[in-house]
Amino acid sequence: MSTRKKLRALANARRGVIVPGAFNALSARVIADLGFEAIYVTGAGVTNMWFGMPDQGFMGLAEIADHTARIRDAVEVPLLVDADTGFGNALNVYHTVRVLERAGADCIQLEDQVAPKRCGHFSGKAVISTEEAVGKIKAAVDARRDPDFLIMARTDAAAVHGFEAAIERAQQFADAGADILFVEAVTKEEEVRALPQRLAPPQLMNMVIGGKTPIFGAEELAQLGYGLVLYANAALQGAVMGMQKALTTLRDEKQVLESSGLVAPFAERQRLVGKPFWDELEKKYS
Repeated sequence: MSTRKKLRALANARRGVIVPGAFNALSARVIADLGFEAIYVTGAGVTNMWFGMPDQGFMGLAEIADHTARIRDAVEVPLLVDADTGFGNALNVYHTVRVLERAGADCIQLEDQVAPKRCGHFSGKAVISTEEAVGKIKAAVDARRDPDFLIMARTDAAAVHGFEAAIERAQQFADAGADILFVEAVTKEEEVRALPQRLAPPQLMNMVIGGKTPIFGAEELAQLGYGLVLYANAALQGAVMGMQKALTTLRDEKQVLESSGLVAPFAERQRLVGKPFWDELEKKYS
């Protein structure tokens, strides 16, 4: 079964599959190595870790396509790719879908914010008209070459126009052909519980650590009927804390040992990057 068919089956199963976010190929390797069934290529993570900048529309198509291609080479699990607003109008969205499908994405996420977008859990968001947003979803559906390539439509309208408006938009996105719906940054537990009852297509719920949405366990979200549970930047926030702890020790104690428990062992690092595979190739071709 292709990774795209696998992802469609995961979403349709409505069993609250946890999807961690990756910000580069090595973080994707760690996620896959731990047995997670799908990976989200996070725009916020790429922006934070690649540029050292906040999630406010600084990432472009070239950057996310490059990261997608590198991650696709590194892992064989389904990839959901954050394409922000599609990097322009409906025509740009059409091009974005073609580029990211070619780069190895299995699903593209498009949102309805006014560009430049910002993190869904920041204040000060604005959204485009429903008509323009629907046109972008239709362009994405038309652009895909593989019918198993999924379109995930995200709306940030809840923060701007309220919960009911967000549901109405999401339904129109589904009518336009979106395969997965993503209502971002709802702020009440009853809203989280209501979404699967109000919208028929598979849905993703975004659990932002420290964000505006109440945190639910994946098992409860599965019982509610969610297909996917996103932890877009758990790996990123964990990596930042790990770096801070290891480097604080290095600064204060002037050394860091493998036995400190602060760093992955040298051998583990080499395993994750596939050194044994390359050693075998070197023997084969020498």
